[in-house]
Amino acid sequence: MTRNNTLRRSLIVAAALGALTSQAAAVPANMHIVGKANPPIGHYEFCKTYSSECQPSASGDTGPMTLTENAWKTLLQVNYDVNSAIQPLTDQEIYGVEELWTYPRSVGDCEDFVLLKRKMLMDAGFSASDLLITVVLQPNGEGHAVLTVRTDHGDFILDNMRNKVLLWSDTEYTYLKRQSSTHAGRWVKLQDGRAMAVSSVGTN
Repeated sequence: MTRNNTLRRSLIVAAALGALTSQAAAVPANMHIVGKANPPIGHYEFCKTYSSECQPSASGDTGPMTLTENAWKTLLQVNYDVNSAIQPLTDQEIYGVEELWTYPRSVGDCEDFVLLKRKMLMDAGFSASDLLITVVLQPNGEGHAVLTVRTDHGDFILDNMRNKVLLWSDTEYTYLKRQSSTHAGRWVKLQDGRAMAVSSVGTN
């Protein structure tokens, strides 16, 4: 890549981050936590197998990460790579069971996409306290799982249904609950100020 192309790409990324800053100031940037919640049964079972990934945060909750240009590019790349590599199928189609959370190889359910993205971002140096599995309600009433990334520009969503990374408030979902930022094995309830909150739902 030439020097001019490198400079042009850096300016594009910087402009994108600047736009995100303005956007975050105009809408609720971070989700509102209103209490404790029970973990989805799939995550509860996942933690039995991968107990090391469901522990308290080693450093506690030090607040949302700083969203640098490199971090933003990594988020976009991981979201795109996993979405491109994994074919979406239900747990019933893959394993013959209603719910099974695990790391996908070539096929997976929505929560499997989330688990893989979370692992790849942690391997890239992101803190587990900023990478939170989140349960949402789709406009059609079906449950869904996405990955919330906490940043100083707001909470961003990595979703297997789109390659674009959006602020949570710019998606069409109703947000129900997510992992605690202080303990990966615990969950908290969310109050979605844009719509009537729903207490619990399964995932597809």
